[in-house]
Amino acid sequence: MDVPKNPDPDLKKVLNEIPGGGPMASFDRWWILLAGVLALILILITVSPDPYLRILYFVRDGIVVTIVTTVISFIFILIVGLLVALMRLSANRFIVTIATVYVEVVRGIPLLVQLFFWYFAFPSIIQEIGARFNIEIFKNYLANPIAMAVLGLTFCYAAYISEVYRAGIQSIGKGQMEAARSLGMNYSQAMRFVILPQALRVVLPPLGNDFISLLKDSSLVSVVTVADMTRRGREFMAANFIPVETWTMIALLYLVMTLLAARVITWIEKKTRLEK
Repeated sequence: MDVPKNPDPDLKKVLNEIPGGGPMASFDRWWILLAGVLALILILITVSPDPYLRILYFVRDGIVVTIVTTVISFIFILIVGLLVALMRLSANRFIVTIATVYVEVVRGIPLLVQLFFWYFAFPSIIQEIGARFNIEIFKNYLANPIAMAVLGLTFCYAAYISEVYRAGIQSIGKGQMEAARSLGMNYSQAMRFVILPQALRVVLPPLGNDFISLLKDSSLVSVVTVADMTRRGREFMAANFIPVETWTMIALLYLVMTLLAARVITWIEKKTRLEK
């Protein structure tokens, strides 16, 4: 409801007693937890710069790799996931079968196993093809760790995201498509301008959750020689033999990134939410 700019004291009292109607209604209280974690990190590096400040300095490049790998992977995941979802909603049974097999197979294999495949097995396949057909560039192919990590994360998570998209698209009433077609739009135009914009608002919360899960699962790329934050933490621990301090700092840094991502996602949800 509309509230006067300068309500009388009695009205203010009534509003404050309504759940969600007080002055803190628009404030996301989880920012307090994020501020608390940042304050804890600041206290640790101030009170005990050795080793906490040394750890932070050592893994700073790993933080960048973690963020870049996650963001690039998620962009590709959104694109591939949408394409797979549209394939599963296609009228062509062959296309539906291909997309369904992809989703079911990928969801049945652990992400770590898939990362091992893309980094260790896939290059061997390329080299074998090069040797068999005498293609020099294939025979000397060497896997780029970050590229293979992005490929592995995209290939795995796109299967899950496609189901989120599909559920969102199917949640839109059939009347929306019929109305768009009656206005002269073809199927592609109706999907692009009418169905997908509504579906994206529906699927935004689960997409945000998947981004946070991806950020945490990106730590698995450390096993395929990607120098992300987790791998840099392992290197620091191996060189200094202080596991408690090392993994405490790494855990706090991951917590800061996930909390910040969650707050940004919540803000986007509020901005895109349709008023009822």
